[in-house]
Formats: sequence, structure tokens, C-alpha cells
Amino acid sequence: MLSSAALRKTGSGWEFANEEALEDFVEVHLQSLLGLTVIKRQFTVNEQRCDIIAVDENKRLVVLELKNGEDRYVVQQLTRYYDALLEHKPFADRVDYDRPVRLIAIAPKFHRDNFTDRKYHQLFFNFFQLAVIQNQDKFYLHFQDIDTQETSQIDIPYREIDYSKSDDSIPPPPRLILDWLGSWTAEDEDKFLKIRQQILRFDNRMQEIIEPKSIKYGIPKTKPCAELYFHRKSKEIIFFLWLPIPNRTKQAIARMQVHTNLDVYWQFSHVPEGLYKETKHKSYFKLREYEYKNGRSVRIITAEDFVVQDLDGLVAQALNTWQKRL
Repeated sequence: MLSSAALRKTGSGWEFANEEALEDFVEVHLQSLLGLTVIKRQFTVNEQRCDIIAVDENKRLVVLELKNGEDRYVVQQLTRYYDALLEHKPFADRVDYDRPVRLIAIAPKFHRDNFTDRKYHQLFFNFFQLAVIQNQDKFYLHFQDIDTQETSQIDIPYREIDYSKSDDSIPPPPRLILDWLGSWTAEDEDKFLKIRQQILRFDNRMQEIIEPKSIKYGIPKTKPCAELYFHRKSKEIIFFLWLPIPNRTKQAIARMQVHTNLDVYWQFSHVPEGLYKETKHKSYFKLREYEYKNGRSVRIITAEDFVVQDLDGLVAQALNTWQKRL
């Protein structure tokens, strides 16, 4: 798991793109922030789902609830987690249940009801306030203990993307794409945006369709051409193209997951839905591969219908295929 984060700009500053993005970042940096070791994330016990279960250096159980905004009921949530965990005592090989359980809430802002609930509770709750701070072109997570006022700060690998000089003939990238791209390198960002321009310039009927977890290109519901999906754990944008299946006597168009992490050749997998899993999806095609013979690279073409030089060529194949289907 990477240490970068997906952020979004608000009217007053910056915040994590969603609660999952916040959990991703805190999970990776929990040792630096609080000296804790993660045992399990999104752990369910007695129908209660805990954001993060961790231990300190003395095997003391620590339960963390994270919020990406203000919430009135965090004390009640942690109370239910506490009760369920003590009833079942999971991870007994890593947790010393003779020690008191530590309950932690992390949020950018705490509602006044949280303090009232904590004041009259038999258990004690640690409140930590977080903020995403921008200083010129750098981003930081500011972390503060509400009770002791102790603070810490961690770099967030993220860049604010400026599209003021972008091509006027193409609409600016939607907010969802900006959230994704901020944790990429400038080189990878440029490659991706060129592909987006290539798709949107191709035909005035091409639409950019925003969905909760992905962005599709084509005509809604009937004629898809490409799809982008953000993989939360790897912080990668997964790319799909609708392409003819190679080596078929009768042409069939299918959703293909493109594997673009290889510089030497491009590969794609037939994935009808979701993401590629090697144990589930066996259709795997290499467009171009290189092997060394007599000290030089020799090109091998294993899918003759897809003779392309690079990803741009593969996108062009998908665009032409899409246009023929209209």
C-alpha cells in the first residue's frame, strides 16, 4: 500500500476525497502518528464494523474510529465496538486483554455532543483532530491531541493540478479525476491526460460519464468505449477498453483491462466486470513482446489483429471499433 492520498479541494481548503482515502493514509502512517501497529482494518464483530484495530508496544488493544467530517455519534460507536471486542476477544495471540482498551476518535472537527457524551462516560476516549494543510506546493497532515494539544505533521504526497492552460476544446477533467491524479507523478499524469484528450477529441458524440467509482467514455448504457476505475489500495487508475477478442473467427467485442505498468509491451485481459483476477480470468493477451536473440531485441506478435506501437495505438483501435458500432 502506498503512502500517497486522494484529496479534494473545498471552499475553505483541502480534505481527503472520502473516508476510505482517510483510512488508507492513517493506516499506513499509524506507527508514525501514534506509535501503533495495525492488526485489522474494517473488522466486523457482533455486526459492529471497526475502522481500525491496532495494538501498542505493550500489546494493549486500540480501537480507532475515523471520520472525514463532523459526526455526533462517535462515542456511541466506539462504545459498541468496545463491548463486542471484549465479548469475543479476537486476535488473542496479539492482544493482552488484561490491559485496558484504548478508544480513539480521529476527525477534522468534533461536535459538541461528543464532548458531552465523553464527559459523563465511564470509559475514556482520545480525540485527535486532523487537518490537511497546503503550504505553497506541499501538502501536510496536521494531527493534534485535543486534550494535550500535542501536534505532529506528516507529508502528504500530493500535487495541486493546474489546468488553466488546458485545451479549450476539451472540458476540464471532472473533480473525481483531479482527486485521483494528485497522488501521481507529473509524468504519469501527462500520459493519462493525453489519453483522455485522444478519446474526447475523436468524435463529438463521445461522452464522459461520471459514476460513483468509475468514469466511462462512450454513449451511456449502450455503446461504451473506455472506462477508468480508481483502485483504492494501490492508488492506481485501472484502464479498460472495449476491443475485439483476438483470434476469433467471428468478431466479438469485450471489455478488456489494460495492463499499462510495463514499458516493453502492452497486455490486456478479458474482464467482463470488476477487476482482473488471475485465478478467475484466464483470457490474457500479449500485444507485443520482446525477446533477445543474438544480442538484440526481436519483436514477437501474438495477437495479429492488434499490431500497435504503444498504448495510444491500442486506444485508437478501441476508438475505431467503437465508431463502427454506432
